[in-house]
Amino acid sequence: MKTRERYDLVVVGAGSGGFAAARTARDLGASVALIDYGPLGGLCILRGCMPSKTLLASSDAITDMREAVELGIHAGDITFDFAHIMRRKAELIRGFADYRIDGLRQFPLYEGPARFISSREVEITDTVLEAEKFVIATGSVVAPAAVPGLPETGFIDSDAALELQELPRSLVVLGGGYVACELGQFFSRMGVKTSIVLRSPHLLSGEDHDVGEGLTEYFRAEGIDVHTDTQIVRASKRGGKKLAHVVHKGVEGEIEADELLYCLGRVPNFEGLNLDAAGVPCHAITGIETDEGMRTCNPDFYAIGDVAGKHMLVHVAIYEGEIAARNALRNPAEPPEKADYTITAAHTVFSDPQVAVVGETERELQAKAIAYVKGTYDFAEHGKAQCIGKTKGFVKILAAAGSGKILGAAILGPHGSDLIHELIVAMRYEATAAQFMTIPHLHPTLAEIWTYPAEECAAKLKMAGPGQLDPEVAL
Repeated sequence: MKTRERYDLVVVGAGSGGFAAARTARDLGASVALIDYGPLGGLCILRGCMPSKTLLASSDAITDMREAVELGIHAGDITFDFAHIMRRKAELIRGFADYRIDGLRQFPLYEGPARFISSREVEITDTVLEAEKFVIATGSVVAPAAVPGLPETGFIDSDAALELQELPRSLVVLGGGYVACELGQFFSRMGVKTSIVLRSPHLLSGEDHDVGEGLTEYFRAEGIDVHTDTQIVRASKRGGKKLAHVVHKGVEGEIEADELLYCLGRVPNFEGLNLDAAGVPCHAITGIETDEGMRTCNPDFYAIGDVAGKHMLVHVAIYEGEIAARNALRNPAEPPEKADYTITAAHTVFSDPQVAVVGETERELQAKAIAYVKGTYDFAEHGKAQCIGKTKGFVKILAAAGSGKILGAAILGPHGSDLIHELIVAMRYEATAAQFMTIPHLHPTLAEIWTYPAEECAAKLKMAGPGQLDPEVAL
């Protein structure tokens, strides 16, 4: 006989998004339970954001020492202790995970695989939980290795790459997205001969071409072989080496290495949940479809984070989790809260130089036929960047042709993940380019670089001041 328990809300998945949903529901006075099959801590802490950024800190430090000669500093032969780097990462992650687990254990926490047996019941081993509402927050997993011969050849994915105890001598990275960029550059800077193979014409294919092409050229300049417009057709072994068989502009070739790193995306994770029993359909690539309030086609079920397939970002999962909890517990007579991703989907890539984007891209504005003006400025022309020897990249602001309202911004440059927050705040309060110009910026700082593209946008719009626009302006 299985034990039965009843709650107002059950959250399946105890990562960052699920924890946010549970915490929000509890604060609203609901009885809440969490289910997670483990290990506890969530993707971001255990196999994503935190371990990867810990490793990148070491490779960035090595590069800073190598490049310090420009500042008159001669470090000599630079060595590193890879075992120490991995131990430091493990210790930090253990601390982050323990802190999160302490928070999770403030709730009734059921550890094990969840399986729905009806639209009101979910079972975990010898327990059945009943609830009026459910939130699915089970995250994502590495996409299946679809390249012929890859399983037989052997490879590592991003999860395994973060646990290596020895560095391979050479590496082929399959894919050109953010994981491929971050880990590919990390291994190259640790002395691994690294090649990156991707179908697109530049790294980060979803970003504007100036951003992706710029990063691609910086990677090549520091010795990473980036093979663009290249299709991976199969993998094989030969003489103790692993081969990526590729086609570039109709010409077949092969790239040899000691290891292959698979970075061809992640897919929503709902394996074993049996969501059909709850009346919630799933798609292997796009995940669980939801409306703007995170509700599925079953009005008592909500889906958030990676499993909902909208934006696979931790801060988005937290945002969605809070919305889902509030909507699940709201008075039915009140309209549901709707998610707005205009600035919430801002994102960054911790490459060097870093990439960060908020709002609309040029490609998106052009696809929507929205008139805009653009202002850009290179770090190579910026005084503070020259002083500290960080001159790679540029910043860009996009403003509406009519109102001058800032529609989007991008940065390829030093500390991009931090500097983008100026534009996130400006867009949150619907600032125009001219209004942004009036914000005081300390000198000399990297942050003041944003004032130059804002001035360019304002000049193109013939703005005399906040809210004043020449009616004759045109693109």
